[in-house]
Amino acid sequence: MNIEKIIKEKQGTIVDVRTPAEFAGGHAEGSINIPLNEITARMEEIKTLKTPLVLCCASGGRSSQVHGYLAQQGIECCNAGSWLDVNYFQAQTV
Repeated sequence: MNIEKIIKEKQGTIVDVRTPAEFAGGHAEGSINIPLNEITARMEEIKTLKTPLVLCCASGGRSSQVHGYLAQQGIECCNAGSWLDVNYFQAQTV
């Protein structure tokens, strides 16, 4: 799965798994915030999102955890690491 291509071509949904406070401090354009600790409770919502899900956080640690869980649930997703990396790839489309 080519994460850069998915982001540039807006093929999926960008899901930021940081806390709401972190998200409010800055996030990738068009991303939605589903904090790590809410993933299991919000599975029905997650299943309705356009896949692949592009997961991001501050450094890639939390999004890696979510990626492992969602992949086990059969949801097409990828770990994009830091939201700043996602932001960088988005900026290259302009």
